[in-house]
Amino acid sequence: MNTEELVEIVLPGKVEPEGLEIRHGAVPVPGTGQVVIRMEATGVSFAEQQMRRGRYYDQPAFPFVPGYDLVGTIVTTGDGVEPGLAGMRVAALVKVGGWASHVLVDAADVVPVPEGVGAAEAETVVVNGITAWQMLHRKAHVKAGQTVLVHGANGGVGTVLVQLALAAGAKVIGTASARHHAALRAKGVIPVDYRTEDVPRRVRELAPGGVDAVFDHVGGRSAVDSWHLLAPGGTLVSYGSASTRDDEGSGSWPVLKLLGRVWLWNTLPNRRRAYFFNVWAGRAYAKNRFRTRLSADLTQVFAALKRGDITAQIAAELPLARIADAMRLAESGTVAGKVVLNP
Repeated sequence: MNTEELVEIVLPGKVEPEGLEIRHGAVPVPGTGQVVIRMEATGVSFAEQQMRRGRYYDQPAFPFVPGYDLVGTIVTTGDGVEPGLAGMRVAALVKVGGWASHVLVDAADVVPVPEGVGAAEAETVVVNGITAWQMLHRKAHVKAGQTVLVHGANGGVGTVLVQLALAAGAKVIGTASARHHAALRAKGVIPVDYRTEDVPRRVRELAPGGVDAVFDHVGGRSAVDSWHLLAPGGTLVSYGSASTRDDEGSGSWPVLKLLGRVWLWNTLPNRRRAYFFNVWAGRAYAKNRFRTRLSADLTQVFAALKRGDITAQIAAELPLARIADAMRLAESGTVAGKVVLNP
């Protein structure tokens, strides 16, 4: 008899981290085409930090269970699913619902985790790895010998992005606070202190002709500066608005402003391009293509992890029940990599 119990973290509204609630219930039963994954690792990304403030641009109505991605083992399968999938360790990108001991997922949305890769290691490169890979290779098409600028080079996405860019043969300039510079230099990154240095001036010193790509999660003024730092033929990939995380008001407005700027920049008579990257783009109208691309790209990321092109940057591992501590640590700006949650 199955005596397992569902444990999940509920975000009831705009609350401080201590306001997150633990809820117990029955383990879900998979429907047709679905599987239940017993979570082994999930994590705190910037998306959940925004959701806690009600500022993630397309988050569901409160209350809901956050958790953008997870890694775990398939324990039960529904009708129409190959029964042999049970027992397989997989990763899934879910946007919400990952902060739970058991998660219901469409079987078509899971990606196998290679043998020899631990759950926490794999978790660090699910949403962060997919985001980094697709921005680097599907948007900016970075090649060996090019120079790229990565804002937040010590963060969850930034850590993966700089390593993938270096593996592609690019020269990497990365912004971060001074405490992270030694680690970035050890990776081969040229660090710039965004707290004490004039970032545009310093980048122009390092790349007088401009950079071939900028990856900007900051938004606001930073996105404008990033655009002007591009070399002819360069690409700006904007993928967030971290500078507005603690602002009041609409969470959609900063994104809409960015989208407007991107549209305007792309109408200018020059050879530069700008994108606003959304990992979910295309799912609504081309679900099968979206799934195929995500599976292929995450498989590439896992392969890069296994061969050592990228390393798992685990900032800390905490149990799900300590979600408030995990949230505060992730939001502190003092750690490098990803805060991982275990069951």
